[in-house]
Amino acid sequence: MKGSRNQLRTEARRFGNVSLIALMLLSLCILSLIRARFTPYNNGKTEKAIEDDAEVKPNFKRLVVEEQPKETEPAEVEKEEEDIEEKSHTDSALASEVDLSKPTCFETSRRADMCEARGEVVVQGDAQKIFVRPMAQEWKIKPYCRKHDAFALSHVREWTLLPLDHVTPPPACTRNHSVPALLFSNGGFTGNLFHDYTDVLIPLFISSYKYHGEVQFLVSSLKSWWINKYILMFQQLSNYDIIDIDNEKDVHCFPQITAGLTFHKELGVDPSKTPGGYSIVDFKKMLRNSFGLERETAAPTGDQWDIRRKPRLLIISRKNSRAFLNERMMVDMAMSLGFDVRVGEPDINTDVAKFARLVNSADVMIGVHGAGLTNMVLLPAGAVLIQVVPFGGLEWLARGTFKEPSAEMQVHYLEYMIQLDETTLSEQYPKDHPVLKDPYSIHKQGWDALKTVYLDKQNVRPHLGRLKNTLLEALKLLPHGRSN
Repeated sequence: MKGSRNQLRTEARRFGNVSLIALMLLSLCILSLIRARFTPYNNGKTEKAIEDDAEVKPNFKRLVVEEQPKETEPAEVEKEEEDIEEKSHTDSALASEVDLSKPTCFETSRRADMCEARGEVVVQGDAQKIFVRPMAQEWKIKPYCRKHDAFALSHVREWTLLPLDHVTPPPACTRNHSVPALLFSNGGFTGNLFHDYTDVLIPLFISSYKYHGEVQFLVSSLKSWWINKYILMFQQLSNYDIIDIDNEKDVHCFPQITAGLTFHKELGVDPSKTPGGYSIVDFKKMLRNSFGLERETAAPTGDQWDIRRKPRLLIISRKNSRAFLNERMMVDMAMSLGFDVRVGEPDINTDVAKFARLVNSADVMIGVHGAGLTNMVLLPAGAVLIQVVPFGGLEWLARGTFKEPSAEMQVHYLEYMIQLDETTLSEQYPKDHPVLKDPYSIHKQGWDALKTVYLDKQNVRPHLGRLKNTLLEALKLLPHGRSN
């Protein structure tokens, strides 16, 4: 009896345990059903999976978790993931193309610096800032080709190039461009014809010709009258309207930018340093296209009754200094030699296109050393330039500015040196004064002293006999003279 009673107790305990387990399982099932009914739908992902996605694509997944937007269609999700993956690949390719070990800014010559950057370029014009990704460090530049001239650079605004990754938040683009940008300054000495060409226009040609018009000019320190003066040239070099970048409120974005222009030499282009070997001859061709100039070479027409069978002499006249005091007699003498003579006096208000046509019509151009002789860039090939060099040991100045560039422009060069009895300085100073006896002592006092005495205070009166010999020599260099 006792054994039977123990067996019944054991079976009752087992049944109680089984019932308890069954009740617990039933409770779990009921709770699961309730959770499935009332818990928000998470698109089949665990919280851990969503957090992992947020680390890879934060902008996309953070919106899903925090703002609970409407369900995204699978096709849209795939497209956005493809876009993000494509951008990642682009950034990687860009980083591999841009060698960050090379400096962004560098010296192109003793006269000029230049910065080149590509990738993601953001230009904030009114702040004179350029943001670049990728870029390793900050750079500064004054984009004008006279970097050692403190006075010139005092009229040129400084620009700063900054790594875009160092800016929070980065400036947002409001205008996107698909072509490269070229930034240069309209400050410095612009307004003087020589500096217009040697500091800006020829370096601009060197820097932009390779783009065949597909480049956007950004002009800093812009002078609207100066831009209008040379607008026909700008339209030959760029297919786009110039942007006055200092006054831009828009943020402009480009695939690449060059800040500063490439300088080779005074009024010249070094073909060995240009893509495709273009030269100053190509620059002159661009000028002919800009101004509609007809004459490529200094040759007479075949029509014997055409006045152009006569060689044309253009005298560059001056009024305030280095003026020809016997200009009228010079004209008469040249006409007696068979020249068709014209006198031109270019100034800051001269119609550039109209004067260009006058210069291009000339076979010989003569003038006292000065900015007006820069018009030699418009002379046809085979023409003759005669530089009248003022008294005062200025041969070196005449050589560097106009003599040396003439050969590559395919222009013959002659000089007429003013002697002591042909200068008005002999009337202003006693015979034994250093200005007359020892010009180099004045040179040693610096450029300002030299300029004041020998360039600003001097007028000239060439001997007609000596000048006649120079004009006859010029005639021998022309096709007109050889045919006669």
